[in-house]
Amino acid sequence: MKKVLSFSLILAMVFGLVAFQCSSTEITSARLYIQQKNWEKAKESLEKEISKNPKSDEGFYLLGFVNGELGDFDGMLANYEKSLEVSNKFKEDIVRSKKFYWGTSFNKGVGFFNKATKSTDKDSASVFFDKSVESFKTAIKIAPDSSAAYKNLTFSYFNMGQTEKAIEPLTKLVDLTKSADSYSMLGEIYYNQGVKYANQENEEKSMEYFNKALSLLKDAQKVYPDDKDILLLLSNAYVATNKLDEAKDAFKAGVEKDPSNQYYRYNYGVLLLGGNEFAAAEEQFLKAVEIDPEYTNAHYNLGVTYLKWGTAMSEEEIAEGGEAVQYKEKYKMALPHFQKYLDKNPEDSKVWEYLGKVYANLGMMEESEEAFQKADQNR
Repeated sequence: MKKVLSFSLILAMVFGLVAFQCSSTEITSARLYIQQKNWEKAKESLEKEISKNPKSDEGFYLLGFVNGELGDFDGMLANYEKSLEVSNKFKEDIVRSKKFYWGTSFNKGVGFFNKATKSTDKDSASVFFDKSVESFKTAIKIAPDSSAAYKNLTFSYFNMGQTEKAIEPLTKLVDLTKSADSYSMLGEIYYNQGVKYANQENEEKSMEYFNKALSLLKDAQKVYPDDKDILLLLSNAYVATNKLDEAKDAFKAGVEKDPSNQYYRYNYGVLLLGGNEFAAAEEQFLKAVEIDPEYTNAHYNLGVTYLKWGTAMSEEEIAEGGEAVQYKEKYKMALPHFQKYLDKNPEDSKVWEYLGKVYANLGMMEESEEAFQKADQNR
């Protein structure tokens, strides 16, 4: 997921001092120290000011400004808030200051991120990614509704291989933007977490994440009914939560509403195939490739449909005491679709293996041997 992030345009921080205003000795001293960039002395004077005058809006504002210059953003935000609780006199200055420090932190995060992605040393890249995470977190702290910082924090976690940590910023990003990308990224993380725990035989945690994926993606589909990534993830979540009937009803309704939508057709076909409804699945996949002849995933699933269908017919014929013959017609029908898929995905060893088995059952031994060799080469 390596990519180069873009920087944010920020305005220079301008700090103006109001002249000819009657102020306390501490405020006057602090202004002088600020002009001299003597931040510690300025801080000391301002702490004395607010100790003497807990309602000093200017004292809290100036102390927040000094905190920002010292990199103490928690202190900055706390003192800005206290200033605003007293009055709105310095509101515009506070808003401007927050924008400046947000931009500074955001751009630091971008710089560290880009250094990490360009680094050829793993340890150096890790250090830069850690710094990018901290910088984006600071930007979020300063401006909690800054969607760009949440998005970039997510990318940092992805590149660090810490996808589970990306859940929190992605959840906020979904709330803020309702973008298709944010929905699909979060839905995919939930689904993959479910798969991880399923592989660990932790059914409770697995179903927890699968249900989170399903809930999120159902909401996403309402906003983006034609988004192919959301549709695919949603169908997978339905299958994972064993809600096949609900899933089929949802995608059947989608097909009826928009019969020319290849993604509805495809996802409905996947669910029908999952239930071994081969003829119905075939119909949907055929329609999908009719609409989009280059829809490779639909070709792949057509091949799988014919392969599973033929295998089921073979088992049925043998169980009835007959000779398995008719299944070969289904196997023949799988060939062009697997080949079409492999034209675009020549390194998929699993499909080469499928093809080898189909050729072997059809007595095409030379082709079978070649397909199995391709499978071995691409493992």
